[in-house]
Amino acid sequence: MPETENARLTAPSLPLGVLLSAGGGFLDAFTYVGHHGVFANAQTGNVVLLGISAATGHWADAVRHVPPLLAFVLGVLTAEALVLPRVARFVRRPMRLALVLEILVLAVLAVVPGGLGDTAVVVLVAYVAAVQATSFRTLRRWSYNSVMTTGNLRTATSAAFRAVARRDREAAEQAGAFGVICLGFLAGAAAGAPLTLLLGDAATWPVAALLAIGLALFLYDERRSR
Repeated sequence: MPETENARLTAPSLPLGVLLSAGGGFLDAFTYVGHHGVFANAQTGNVVLLGISAATGHWADAVRHVPPLLAFVLGVLTAEALVLPRVARFVRRPMRLALVLEILVLAVLAVVPGGLGDTAVVVLVAYVAAVQATSFRTLRRWSYNSVMTTGNLRTATSAAFRAVARRDREAAEQAGAFGVICLGFLAGAAAGAPLTLLLGDAATWPVAALLAIGLALFLYDERRSR
């Protein structure tokens, strides 16, 4: 199978998974704190807030949660399209492209004078987050989410139970890995909130740098696996 078709099957290492997860936590804190309580990655939160606002008749608040939902869907469709055979002839390394695209978008957000406005910022972040989440879906040999934490927390807890109840060594390894992933997400969110309050949209610089390190680590892992 050509590299263009199996690129997404390449599982990131634990350090890369932690970096991606930390970036996801950072960006959710960035958009929630800096852009009026709207999530970029956690679409569950946006759906809940959309439903609450609509049910209570706060239509202006409800509408704010629609653009990131649509942007996230578009990001997923983009990532899926990148691995279609006819597209893969031109885009041979979609996972690299996903990270480069995200880094460039975050750099642009950091340098635009006066900012792009809340809706544009959240839409762009939601879009690139969805491309990342769809491109990176495995950690070692397990399914995981690189921009949200609910499923990862469930996996960590379930694996920990199996490790203790059944003395399952593989489950213990999985529990440890996903526990670190969840802590990475938490650390990213904890860093994202104060940096957003301090720097505004320029707070995307640190997470862009974090993802640049992740890109370098991805390239290193890819070469080492050959």
